[in-house]
Amino acid sequence: MVKSRSVGHVEVLGGGDGLLVERIRAGDDRALAAVYDLHAGLVYGLARRVTRDDQLAREVTQEVFAYLWEMPHRVDLSRGSLRTYLAMLAHRRAVDEVRRLEARSRAEAASAVPEPEDGPETQVVDAAAQTWRTKHLAALLDMLPAEQRAAIHLAYYDGLTYVQVAKTLAIQEGTAKWRLRAGLTRLRTLLTDEAREAIS
Repeated sequence: MVKSRSVGHVEVLGGGDGLLVERIRAGDDRALAAVYDLHAGLVYGLARRVTRDDQLAREVTQEVFAYLWEMPHRVDLSRGSLRTYLAMLAHRRAVDEVRRLEARSRAEAASAVPEPEDGPETQVVDAAAQTWRTKHLAALLDMLPAEQRAAIHLAYYDGLTYVQVAKTLAIQEGTAKWRLRAGLTRLRTLLTDEAREAIS
């Protein structure tokens, strides 16, 4: 879960990257939105060149900025600019994503077997499983912070784009994207925790 950080007095470190990173460390999501506005084009462009896929590049872009929000202490400006750090992170995440997809493709090809025809019994079981998953997901969504839950409902239940979510919630587009990514990351964690409990 993304920990909320109280926004207090942030000492100016000469402005620029240093100030933005310090504001993010202090929990100022406006600083994250500013960094997004400055560097999202670069991050997306790098991810697009590596993945050669628009959707994957968008996902990598969101992962990069979610990681910056969750792990701002990892940024070491003595080793380079924030732009350089984000570019390195984007390239690494994009390569990881390509490798993951290639591995999944190989695994699916190796284990491909003809699917049996679905009879009435299978359809009833599938419908029951879908109903259970829907109720279960609603319960997990209730465990998210209200602002993340609202963004996810608008995007995935109402079918709004990032831009529309931002307008509906009267927030910046970068903030809307962060809330969606952070909420989805938290849901994955909750699902993983439940899977661990089920087999323990």
